[in-house]
Amino acid sequence: MSLSNGRPYLAIPGPSVMPEAVLRAMHRAAPNIYEGELIDMTAGLVPDLARVARTDGHVAIYISNGHGAWEAALANVLSAGDRALVAATGRFAHGWSEMAQALGITTQVLDFGKHSPVDPERLESALRADKAHEIKAVMVTHVDTSTSIRNDIAATRAAMDAALHPALLMVDCIASLACDRFEMDAWGVDVMVAASQKGLMVPPGLGFVFFNDKAVSVRATKTYVSRYWDWVPRANPGYFYQYFGGTAPTHHLYGLRVALDMIHEEGIQAVWARHDHLARAIWAACEVWGQDGPLALNVTDPAHRSRAVTSLRIGAPHGSELRKWVEEKAGVTLGIGLGMAEPEDPEWHGFFRIGHMGHLNAHMVLGMLGAIEAGLTALDIAHGPGGLQAASRVISTA
Repeated sequence: MSLSNGRPYLAIPGPSVMPEAVLRAMHRAAPNIYEGELIDMTAGLVPDLARVARTDGHVAIYISNGHGAWEAALANVLSAGDRALVAATGRFAHGWSEMAQALGITTQVLDFGKHSPVDPERLESALRADKAHEIKAVMVTHVDTSTSIRNDIAATRAAMDAALHPALLMVDCIASLACDRFEMDAWGVDVMVAASQKGLMVPPGLGFVFFNDKAVSVRATKTYVSRYWDWVPRANPGYFYQYFGGTAPTHHLYGLRVALDMIHEEGIQAVWARHDHLARAIWAACEVWGQDGPLALNVTDPAHRSRAVTSLRIGAPHGSELRKWVEEKAGVTLGIGLGMAEPEDPEWHGFFRIGHMGHLNAHMVLGMLGAIEAGLTALDIAHGPGGLQAASRVISTA
């Protein structure tokens, strides 16, 4: 018998749960794309996006997913033959590196593994060794969605400054924006990429590149940037269509307007605090379950854990079995263990992820954890008792 009838819950690390208000805003007839409310509304999106990123810099909007934002950022500040240093703490840093390589950029990957954050001292040493300053950019994920490692971006900038290196600091915030605390200007980030489908609570389809005046100066030295990826007309459009390199993503924009209103009404500090508290409830449950069983958090130090996604290992085949049970029996979809093992490797079935980003509250988290605890019991997977109670105790302190 299945008990999954009713509203399903997508507890994966993106696309995230979309608020009803966002869906209602998108459920409308197509607007005029030449004049009127859409044009006026879009101009207001740019400063409100910058508020979420905590920057006084520039914003370019792309009709793309996060991979498109990766390419857009690279295309504007790097050229074939340039060198970039990639600090990798999971699959997505390697993915951004592969994107750069496909554009002819030479990447030097500092791999910190799947369990630990970037080591600023090792990064500083690598930059000091580049005495000719051939490295043009340092690329790092704020949160790697595969491992759930949260990197210290302020410490990354401090390491670059200590090495007296002029490279751009480029940060992937696709998983973290509007979930984990991020301070673009205060932390010295030059280029940041994000997307609509996670903390911003809008369907996949919008990519964002935020950049400061230093990055503007680098872009000005380039002799060629493809017309579509060029951020100059998007950030300073003379005509409305230039925001998007063509026809506007009309309904996504209506959804984004409502999502940004929700974020600003709650307050970004409160958004960060809510994600932090709910993440700690999830960790509390997982730590109790792991006391008498195989379940373990991928990141041992809470300071280095994302507040948007939690990566877990439980041993094959339990990861896939648990995901299947909670979806079929309880209507909860958990994330696959992306990047923790190759899909053809039997160990791939020993991992899963919990997404806890965006439009999320206490009862959603408690319901999801209850489904996991029921699944552990139903599948006879050893686990410590009282995980759900541990999460409830954390939530009760809010």
